[in-house]
Amino acid sequence: MSKSIALSFYTVKSTYNVNCVVFFEEIMYHVTTFSMNVSTAAKLKAFKEDMDEKTASMLGYPINTKNDYSSLYQFLDYSLINLGDPFIPSSWRVNSEDFEVEALKFFGNLYKMPKDDFWGYLTSGGTESNLYGIFVGRELYPNGLLYFSKDTHYSISKIARLLRMKPVLVESLPNGEIDYLDLEKKIIENKHLPVILNLNLGTTMKGATDNVDRVVDILKKNNITQHYIHCDAALFGMILPFLKGAPQADFRQPIDSLAISGHKFIGTHMPVGIALARKKSVKKIETPIEYIGSVDSTITGCRNGQTPLFLWYAIQTRGMKGFAKEARMCVENAEYLDKKLKEIHWPSHLNKYSNIVYFKKPNCSIAKKWQLAVSDKFAHILVMQPVTKERIDAFVADLQTQS
Repeated sequence: MSKSIALSFYTVKSTYNVNCVVFFEEIMYHVTTFSMNVSTAAKLKAFKEDMDEKTASMLGYPINTKNDYSSLYQFLDYSLINLGDPFIPSSWRVNSEDFEVEALKFFGNLYKMPKDDFWGYLTSGGTESNLYGIFVGRELYPNGLLYFSKDTHYSISKIARLLRMKPVLVESLPNGEIDYLDLEKKIIENKHLPVILNLNLGTTMKGATDNVDRVVDILKKNNITQHYIHCDAALFGMILPFLKGAPQADFRQPIDSLAISGHKFIGTHMPVGIALARKKSVKKIETPIEYIGSVDSTITGCRNGQTPLFLWYAIQTRGMKGFAKEARMCVENAEYLDKKLKEIHWPSHLNKYSNIVYFKKPNCSIAKKWQLAVSDKFAHILVMQPVTKERIDAFVADLQTQS
């Protein structure tokens, strides 16, 4: 508020009665609120412009922004909270659990879960989904060791610390896949203890997929009967099932839990994870909670009720055919990027059935401009749905200025 307005108010306040003072106090309030609203609008406008610019040049992270969810904006007026087990109605009714269960059934069918052993819930993201799967394994085998490869997502080592589990770090092959010989060696060294194992269906940096059947053969060969297999399929969980000839992992194999991220390939605009687990295992850890009228079988009590709507809507509007088309397009464009990098003699690698191209790290200005994720000597590009050949060409042209 300007000094002249303040001075005028002071004069009026000194001269007139209380009712007049109240009137002018209201004027002051509205003047202040107006200037705050102008400031707020300006900040939001600047933020929108900034996000438009940064989204257009983002290549290093697995986000699909190419979706229209405007039909769902009307539900942002509600405090949608999903409470307790999604399959057991609670006394809290302002929820989207019907949509959550429908979405979970889609993933259960996709991963061939037996109907009598199917369970899951929607989490806050991939880390919580991984935490849930490994938590169930730890509860089943309290003295089990947690095995994972060097190329595993950092959330797994964090989960080992959270759950006070002893980690066993396994070497990786050059392409990012788990080193099966080293895994077997370390299992034999600890043969007296149960095996809790994280396998990757698409590693974070290199896009490598661990061979579940080969790992199961190692367990059988060494007579390991106490084991629990969790699969981290954060990104590739919605890619591999749609590619002909791609390595598959599902619940027809002896895996126990699986994690997928909904905000990556599907692109829900808000973080959401899918945690799938065998019902017989979940039954051993659930606890009835009388005052919510449901069962505590999840990590968090209250869960986001908006994300199930977004996930369900994406499934309804795109379906199996739509997802398959998108998966093929991402892999084809990744092959195009790998080819373009090789044409300019820039060292790169692309695993089969992957949309992650990793390559020699460029200079800092290029990495910053394109928001590349870097690790040691490498950087990578996640060829998601918004990444067109035109955007790839623009990136390669930037690289050529460094060559």
